[in-house]
Amino acid sequence: MGGSMNLDFTEEQEILRRTARDFLAKEFPKTLVREMEEDASGFRADIWKKMAELGWMGLIVPEDYDGIGGGFIDLLVLLEETGRACLVAPFFSTTICTFPLLDAGSEDQKKIFLPRIAAGEEIFALALTEPTASYDAAGVTTKATGEKKGYLINGTKLFVHDAQAAHHLLCVARTNFQSPPEEGISLFFVDAGSQGLKVVSLPTIADDKQNEVVFDNVLVPEGNMIGELNGGWPVVRRLLERASVAKCAEMIGGADWVVENCIAYAKERVQFGKPIGSFGIIQHYLAQMWTELGHARWLVYYAGWLLDRGLPCAREAATAKARMSEVYRHCTRMGVQILGGIGTTREHDMGLYYRRARQALPLFGSPDSCREKLAHEIGL
Repeated sequence: MGGSMNLDFTEEQEILRRTARDFLAKEFPKTLVREMEEDASGFRADIWKKMAELGWMGLIVPEDYDGIGGGFIDLLVLLEETGRACLVAPFFSTTICTFPLLDAGSEDQKKIFLPRIAAGEEIFALALTEPTASYDAAGVTTKATGEKKGYLINGTKLFVHDAQAAHHLLCVARTNFQSPPEEGISLFFVDAGSQGLKVVSLPTIADDKQNEVVFDNVLVPEGNMIGELNGGWPVVRRLLERASVAKCAEMIGGADWVVENCIAYAKERVQFGKPIGSFGIIQHYLAQMWTELGHARWLVYYAGWLLDRGLPCAREAATAKARMSEVYRHCTRMGVQILGGIGTTREHDMGLYYRRARQALPLFGSPDSCREKLAHEIGL
């Protein structure tokens, strides 16, 4: 699946973008964003159902399993719009947990879970990070011990998005402590209603529904393992590449909203008898924001293009995540500066993006950890 690179959107992708933007503007206004930030469940069931009817949950699910059969770029187009709208729902979590099922799930697992995901009947959460907050195999100390009825899982996962709403958790656990971490990790689907599993909400700057999940002798049937015993880390590594690029798409949408609204404000806001957009310093701020966003967007979609074709992209994913994280943070900081006092209030929407930019920065790799990874990839 090679071919020359073309990052122009297809007609179908443009329709997806327009449909998503119109739907979210109508169904998910900023008043509802603020309401959902305070809501313990983290999503509205009626809107979730409508999203499923639009085919969003089944976007990357093959048609054989009642999905749309879309590609990774299609997903990025949609995630841009959810990021632009500050969507509060377990959509991102469920979608990234679908990838390991597609990559390594058995035919039985696919037949059970994929149609339910596509129909919006199944919500997933990724239980990967622990108190070290690292995205490497060595950071996984949660233990899964084999016994007659399956596996007993013990350990604590932190920063688990949407666990409070999930039907199943995708748990990354060590099944062999004798071998190097990369060769001793397995993946499990864990029923969120399992005995011994406890979910505790964690307050965050973006109110983005992160949780502590404690596994205390949680019994998981053997059939709930995804892929091979001790062969889970390559699946997780591919998941993390996709998740980091997908998170970048959300950030593009948010940064795009910030730049667009700052430009509109600079044209309208009059100071010293003329619009502030006529002052050189404001023009330079906005020109720099626009340029940096355009550059970061290209990096993200190039990584997405490689992922869509199953090509290696560890370098490109790390580069995109490091750059986009910093661009989003910079755009929101300048956005607050351009708006002045009003930009610092809870009432103005700019604060929603300012907080999300800081929350997204460490997810699936902080800029520093991405640069370390990139250095390793280029042989340093």
